[in-house]
Amino acid sequence: MSATMHLRHDGRRPDQLRPVTITRDYLRHPEGSVLVEFGDTKVICTASLEDKVPPFLKGQGKGWVTAEYAMLPRSTNTRSSRERNGPGGRSQEIQRLVGRSLRSVVEMAKLGERTVWLDCDVIQADGGTRTAAITGAFVAMADAIGRLTKTGALPGSPIRDCVAAISVGMVGNRPVLDLNYVEDSTAEVDMNVVMTGAGAFVEVQGTAEQTPFPKARLDELLALAGDGIAGLVGLQRRAIAARDEKHFTL
Repeated sequence: MSATMHLRHDGRRPDQLRPVTITRDYLRHPEGSVLVEFGDTKVICTASLEDKVPPFLKGQGKGWVTAEYAMLPRSTNTRSSRERNGPGGRSQEIQRLVGRSLRSVVEMAKLGERTVWLDCDVIQADGGTRTAAITGAFVAMADAIGRLTKTGALPGSPIRDCVAAISVGMVGNRPVLDLNYVEDSTAEVDMNVVMTGAGAFVEVQGTAEQTPFPKARLDELLALAGDGIAGLVGLQRRAIAARDEKHFTL
């Protein structure tokens, strides 16, 4: 049976990503800034450099990478209140995930006693905001650290590899890649996968929303995620290698 016989509600094949676009140097002031778009999900990711580290790292000659995440009040169909008293539970969980993901590919000793702050602000949400944030934040971080290497402040890049993320799940008893909100809200299985460019796993978050699933299904979903992340990593590498170009589409 051909893949086109079972298209999803938006016309995509089960194994097809939404259109993905990375726009570098999106903002003027940050050392690195990206607008990343996964279909109708849009996230602004900035990377800021700070010449100090948290107290627990002082004097060790190591750097730190950390993240903050927020959704704008009208990033969804109805307005949500700003998180004025600090991030809520969901935002805390996501920003910790972004920080862990980005730290997994950075050699902190080579970064020196510096902190890379990654701010991920969702301006429009249609599912997959955390995976878009991780994918875009990596490019913003690479651009920021690239400035240090170009000026000679760092002898070489502390970045070991790319890192990207994607969602997979079971929708209508079919494995699908890169779920948008309509699919995510009805999925029987919902999973977020973070991987390096070399194909190593950083984190897997998966839940059977309705019926437990066997290991064979898990293997199938992880393989689907791996294929999607390989495409995202290729896009990241194109963006980082470019000099004058700003817009990159997969």
